[in-house]
Formats: sequence, structure tokens, C-alpha cells
Amino acid sequence: MDIQKKAVFLAILAAVCYGVSVPFSKFLLAEISPTMMAALVYLGAGIGMIFVNFFTSRQTKSSKEAKITKREIPYVIGMILLDIAAPILLMVGLTMTTAATVSLLSNFEIVATALIALIFFREAVGKRMWIAICLITFSGILLSVDDFSNLSLSIGSLFVLGGCLCWGLENNCTRMLSLKNPFQIVILKGLGSGLGALLISYMLREVVFNPLYISAALLLGFFAYGLSIYFYIRAQRVLGAARTSAYYAVAPFIGVGFSILLFGQETALVFIAAFVIMVFGAYFAVSEKHIHLHAHQKTEHEHRHSHNDEHHNHEHPEPVLGEHSHAHTHEEMSHEHIHTPDLHHNHLHE
Repeated sequence: MDIQKKAVFLAILAAVCYGVSVPFSKFLLAEISPTMMAALVYLGAGIGMIFVNFFTSRQTKSSKEAKITKREIPYVIGMILLDIAAPILLMVGLTMTTAATVSLLSNFEIVATALIALIFFREAVGKRMWIAICLITFSGILLSVDDFSNLSLSIGSLFVLGGCLCWGLENNCTRMLSLKNPFQIVILKGLGSGLGALLISYMLREVVFNPLYISAALLLGFFAYGLSIYFYIRAQRVLGAARTSAYYAVAPFIGVGFSILLFGQETALVFIAAFVIMVFGAYFAVSEKHIHLHAHQKTEHEHRHSHNDEHHNHEHPEPVLGEHSHAHTHEEMSHEHIHTPDLHHNHLHE
């Protein structure tokens, strides 16, 4: 399978895993506080991926992935802190509004990710992506306003938007780690953010002891956060932050479907209109093609790679087949091809 097609598949698979989280979280929030729920889903992700990593590493003699080094520590810290704040804001918002509304409103994460990627990380955003950003933003406004005659904003929606903004910044921090071992990233993210949120829950005296609901939340966290984040990182190393988030737009639509099935929620006219607008926004986001003559500066880094592309043509003392990881050098070169803003294509645009 072509590397970009594989990345798109992984991004959509990540969306499917996460899409179930909002309606099921709504159900579990009946017995678990928002702060503890946020802690449990991330702890479930971290603990679950420890076991997955243990069993998969036993089957392979050597790792094909590069480990996180001291240079990436600031991004790791930022990722963990933002992952503590974002799910708490989302869970609080979820207690104040419907699961279907939260599922669609979560698409604002695409907008936040793209704008932060453009402004702070200089990631290229084309015309189609800008159209997508405008459509998704307008759709989010439709879902956030309770009464257009008075323009009164829904407090629950504002909490959800705050969570999306945190996740947008966190996605860009994770992008800077995307060439490293995704198992290591998910475990650090899950345990660090989960324990941080659990400490906040303890300080607020919101810790509850319901074994059945706690087990369900941990299991939900493994699928909806652990596997989802793992697939997301694998996609992000190829597609970049903004485009991976665009494909991830499938997640809210899946959440809406589960919300309707589980809770039998009626779909108001404004909800349907927002849904249609987001569909068009997602279409423009995923249909963007980026190609031009660009230059690569000489650089050295370490990550998982193979020698079946134009960028990894360095030599080895002995023949190497398939994917592997080691420190390697990219020499200066200029060429033209369809590409995405991955960490090999950080060049500026006029």
C-alpha cells in the first residue's frame, strides 16, 4: 500500500476508535465525575498500550522505532499538560449539553490544529484547507449558539471548544514527536495525563469507587484513546498535523451515529445544517493536493524509515531490507512531487 494511502487509512482508523468515546463517556458520566473520567480514559490508554507493547516487542528482536531523547522533553511536557486540561474541559462540557452536539463540535479541533500549525509551526495550509477551516468554524458557531435572537452562547459548548483548543496545541506538540516510537508516546501521554487528572480529581474530592464503571472507563480509554492516539501518531508522521486532523473529522460523525442509537436523540434543524456544513468542510480538507519545487536542507535525525522513497538514499555497510531505525543524514537536494507537511517537509512558502 502507498505510504500516504496507508497514513490516511490509519488516520480514519484513529477516528473510528475515538468516535465511540463521546456517547459512551456520556453514559459513564452518570456515575463518574468529569475529572476522574478524564483520568481513567488516559490511564486506560497508557496501561493498555504497555501490554500491547510488551507482547509485540517479544515477537521482534529489535525495535524499528527511535526512542524519545532529551531534545523532545519540552514537547513531552507540553503534550502531557495539555492532555490533562483538554479531556477535563470536554467532560465538563459533556455534562452540560448533548453527546451528539459535543461529537460534532469536537471538529473545531481541526480548526485549532490547522491555525496553530500555520502560525506557530509554519506548516503549509492551502486554499482548500482554508475553505475547510471556514466551514468547520461556521458549523461550530451554529452548534454553540442556543438562541440566535439573543446570541446567548451555550456554556457547555464553550467548555468543549476550550478542550478542542488545548487538543489543537497538543496535536502540534505531538507532531514534533511523531518520528519517535508511537508506543512510547502513547504510554507517556496516557500515564502522565491520567495521573495528573487523577490528582486534580482527588484534590476536588471527585474520586468515586465504582469497580464496574471504572473498568468500563479504562477499557474505553484503551480503545478510544490508546489505539486511536497510536494510529493518529503513525498517520501524523506522514501527513502533518493539519491534514491528519482533517481526516480525523470522521470521528464526530461516528459519535453522532452512536449518540442517536444509544440515546435516541432527536436531530434539530440547526443540528442537521451544522452536520451538512461539516461534511463539506471535511471534503475540502481531505481533497487538497500540494505539489511544487522545494529544497531540502542538510539535516540529521533518527526515526523509522525504509529506502523505497526519494528522501532516504543513504548507504549502509551491509544490505538492509525493510523498515529500520538509526541516526542518518539527509543531504541537500531539490525536487518536485506531491507531498504533505511532515517533518521532512518543513520548508517555508512564499
